[in-house]
Amino acid sequence: MATQKFMGRHQLIDRLTAQVGSRETAVSILQKRGHLNADGKTLTKAGEARDNMTARERAIDRANKSSGKTPSAYKYDPRTNRATLRK
Repeated sequence: MATQKFMGRHQLIDRLTAQVGSRETAVSILQKRGHLNADGKTLTKAGEARDNMTARERAIDRANKSSGKTPSAYKYDPRTNRATLRK
């Protein structure tokens, strides 16, 4: 899987590009989310915060926001890029 090589910090744009297949599409998505400025090159404060996270941390953050449980309550599956509750 192409996205497996972009799992670390400071790879937000590269990872999304690998997931959607086009850098232009990735930039557009990040701009709509408010993570990238209109110039398409500069990250916003929110974008910098997401870029400083690994893929694992972002997945756990997404799951945590939707459920309100603690981050330690989740386990991460890198194959699916999902965080699920521990049993």
